[in-house]
Amino acid sequence: MDAKTFSKANLPSRHVTEGASRAPHRSYYYAMGLSAEEIHQPFVGVATCWNEAAPCNIALSRQAQVVKKGVVAASGTPREFTTITVTDGIAMGHAGMKASLASREVIADSVELTMRGHCYDALVGLAGCDKSLPGMMMAMVRLNVPSIFIYGGSILPGSFRGREVTVLDVFEGVGRHLTGELSDEDLAELESVACPSAGACGAQFTANTMATVSEAIGLALPYSAGAPAPYEFRDRFCHAAGEQVMELLARQLRPRDIVTRKALENAATVVAASGGSTNAGLHLPAIAHECGIDFDLFEVAKIFKRTPYIADLKPGGKYIAKDMFEAGGIPLLMKTLLDHGYLHGDCMTVTGRTIAENLEHVDWNAEQDVVRPADNPISPTGGVVGLSGNLAPDGAIVKVAGMTNLHFRGPARCFDTEEECFQAVSRGEYQEGDVLVIRYEGPKGGPGMREMLSTTSALYGQGMGNKVALITDGRFSGATRGFCIGHISPEAAVGGPIGLLKDGDIIEIDAVAGTIDVELDEAELGRRRQEWQPRETDYRSGALWKYAQTVGSARKGAVTHPGGAAETVCYADQ
Repeated sequence: MDAKTFSKANLPSRHVTEGASRAPHRSYYYAMGLSAEEIHQPFVGVATCWNEAAPCNIALSRQAQVVKKGVVAASGTPREFTTITVTDGIAMGHAGMKASLASREVIADSVELTMRGHCYDALVGLAGCDKSLPGMMMAMVRLNVPSIFIYGGSILPGSFRGREVTVLDVFEGVGRHLTGELSDEDLAELESVACPSAGACGAQFTANTMATVSEAIGLALPYSAGAPAPYEFRDRFCHAAGEQVMELLARQLRPRDIVTRKALENAATVVAASGGSTNAGLHLPAIAHECGIDFDLFEVAKIFKRTPYIADLKPGGKYIAKDMFEAGGIPLLMKTLLDHGYLHGDCMTVTGRTIAENLEHVDWNAEQDVVRPADNPISPTGGVVGLSGNLAPDGAIVKVAGMTNLHFRGPARCFDTEEECFQAVSRGEYQEGDVLVIRYEGPKGGPGMREMLSTTSALYGQGMGNKVALITDGRFSGATRGFCIGHISPEAAVGGPIGLLKDGDIIEIDAVAGTIDVELDEAELGRRRQEWQPRETDYRSGALWKYAQTVGSARKGAVTHPGGAAETVCYADQ
């Protein structure tokens, strides 16, 4: 089928544009200036997470206008709409972070409802920060209309007294300020120069990790996820995406044709190879869930374990996303992984070609040292590791990129909120060798599974990042480094073992063996379980209450509905 000669007989938009009974519906489109020709063309939703909350999202509206031009050039009718974003950097370190993970579900749900309500035929989704990336991809595979994902791009590095800096330096600067190493004036100068442009946090934190995933999983055009937000040639990717989604519509090449188990394995591979965010351990199972594929944290961890760590990216390494893009981009990373047998080359992508076909003409760049060849890795095991044991029967996760000591044993120091732990760290009320435990911060218990970057950054700023461990049933930011174990499941709020710990209990973590255990026998854990009482929550109404009622375990992605496996009919086929 030629992209310019569409029949609407089987497209969703036929329900609002075709036939005499839809005259009232068409009148609304005439009111917005559409012509009869435009009304009878396919409708393409152009969804963005644009807002003025943070630099991550501020460039998305402009990029959406270019996408729309691409759609029009290929004889489609673009329909722009926006959804929310909660930006983790602003939500970090206070109760606002409870909204972050819940926002992923709201993003997916709101895109679904807008597409359903207006019967759009295809989707181009633009996202810039943390949960908005997986939220948009979840909507794509849930709806299963032809779709392309576009990342808004990363921020440029700042410069502080001749040294490149990112927002992580500011978070860690807070810890240095607490110890007196940074003055008030130093901190004020650092915060004013760390983020000099539009774009998401520049290192391999959650946004850039999930942007890397978008290319590896096949939903984004090659190279599009690496270009920084301020680079004007991002417009080429946006225009191309608008045109290409019309080709996908003509061919009826859909997201679930692309996001297969093999594609999910490819996505987990690039996370591990790039030393990406532990949050991918939540988001990949959630994307899989939308497709009806069982791909939980343990499945992700298997891929992590067999994947070499090859991209020297912050926070564990030296470089940022801009550097990798200029060295050859995500295709360079994927090419060496494919050449050495770590990727499935036969997976389909939104180009209409396979991964192997997309990478066929990518040449290795020997002049750069951002990405190592996969047969000469920084370390033979991926930069992210899954753990399990009697403290986390349903799993946990840790980023080991840049770490040298992968074993830790020490006494528990227990806190029931992040705030309690942060105050103790700020006052120096802990000892070298402690295992700091932050619990009741899981998906239900938080509610919302907060990230703990403020606490971990303060530890690093105090010079203690490698001298203590921190474990939680909540999450860690992609910017977190050090022995920080998140996603401990089952969480404390449902009676998980982390909720049974007492100060002084000895905890042992072995990231090589993949274990996390408390040195208590089953009889003692059983006695404590009998004494345990659920903890009351302050969130008894509103969105966070509603989220807590439906959210599942971190092991399966902290999802809130039955997923693709329970479908009897998909939106795209209605």
